[in-house]
Amino acid sequence: MLRRQSFDTSVPTVLVRLDRNPFHHGTLGAARSLGRAGIPVHAVIESGTSPVARSRYLRSARASPGETSDTELAALLHRYADEIENGPGPAPDAPSTHLLVLPLDDVSALGLARRRAELSPRFLLPEQTEEQLLRVADKAALAETCASMGLPHPRTELPTGADEAAAMAWSLGLPVVAKWSRPWLLPAGGGLRSTSIVRSLAEVRELYARAPEAGSRLLLQELLPAGRDLDWFFHGYVDADGGCTTGATGRKERSWPDGAGLTAVGRWTANPAVERTARELFDALGFRGVCDLDFRMNRATGAYHLLDFNPRPGAQFRLFADADGLDVVRALHLDLTGRPVPPHSPAYGRRFVVENYAALSLLTSPRRRPADRGGDGSEGVSRRTEYAWCAADDPAPALAMGLAWLGHLLRRAVASARRFLGARRARPQLPPAPPLARSSSNQLTPR
Repeated sequence: MLRRQSFDTSVPTVLVRLDRNPFHHGTLGAARSLGRAGIPVHAVIESGTSPVARSRYLRSARASPGETSDTELAALLHRYADEIENGPGPAPDAPSTHLLVLPLDDVSALGLARRRAELSPRFLLPEQTEEQLLRVADKAALAETCASMGLPHPRTELPTGADEAAAMAWSLGLPVVAKWSRPWLLPAGGGLRSTSIVRSLAEVRELYARAPEAGSRLLLQELLPAGRDLDWFFHGYVDADGGCTTGATGRKERSWPDGAGLTAVGRWTANPAVERTARELFDALGFRGVCDLDFRMNRATGAYHLLDFNPRPGAQFRLFADADGLDVVRALHLDLTGRPVPPHSPAYGRRFVVENYAALSLLTSPRRRPADRGGDGSEGVSRRTEYAWCAADDPAPALAMGLAWLGHLLRRAVASARRFLGARRARPQLPPAPPLARSSSNQLTPR
């Protein structure tokens, strides 16, 4: 492990996630990564009863504000900092130390960037502005950014009406990918997904009609065919000087939903083309901080298309923990506290498995994935697997997640059964057939 004295353990970290997802394994990964280095870790998450809150490496947790306004978030952070620094009782006139704040979803990253000038005297944050983050976090802006830089990106259309949306979908070729440009604005429980695959013009029209409810523009994108070895990602940390010594590429081996969702199983694999594209993009944008980029290769052209740019840690960032334990979250803490960030040591072949989503992927798509080729020297070096939830030194979150996941699946099953029964009751009933009588020829005839 990295030497504990390499870190400034007097600077606690507050993890911030406004997305109300109790199964966000990236939050747990950040708590474990920093906590194992001796850094005090606190969190603003959906609930103090979340499975993540059971981690031995989390000193405390506070429920996120009911509203996702940056004003309320800033006020909450100041109150929380008073509690962390001073314990019970009134706070002194001036805070005694800095706290580092790490956003774990887009809405938190944007809110903190918007309030950075107000927060920076007390909190350590990367040098980011809201405008910089929106250039990549907003899906429509990302398409424009890629077009202006000549980066491969799926053909994207921005309809302004239902008829135009249908015409654009037809031009792109059904099925198409539908995305909301600012998915963090989607209402909770509204049934809208940030990304979906639509297969008919009727679906396109119905989805466009919900744009006022979604709170942002609807994008239609060309669907690049899925397949083995086509989905890749890059995770990195860009320091205050623009260097990215901590960064690596990985291959998505399983996802949920299959072929279009989050990483259920990933492997640390060298991909110079993807890494080169990511680093050139950082330089062009002047980006600073932690990021997670998703790519899909177009098998017809061999080009890697940038699908998403998330300006915060990806949920699977722990895949890229090297032999010394260095990952992008630790690199952030080292850099913002004035410590040198050591070079990242590749551990090609290392795997990361998200148990609950990997199980769903196996159930719905049990086909075998390709074995390590090893011919380029980039795979088969490390056989270590890290699990998102299960850890010998921190077992409680996995147990809590298992119980919560079982309850989640049962609720989904009950809801599906109710919808099925409701549809059956609403189905129109055919009138009963007329009774049959025997004719003189001894044949059955309707009366």
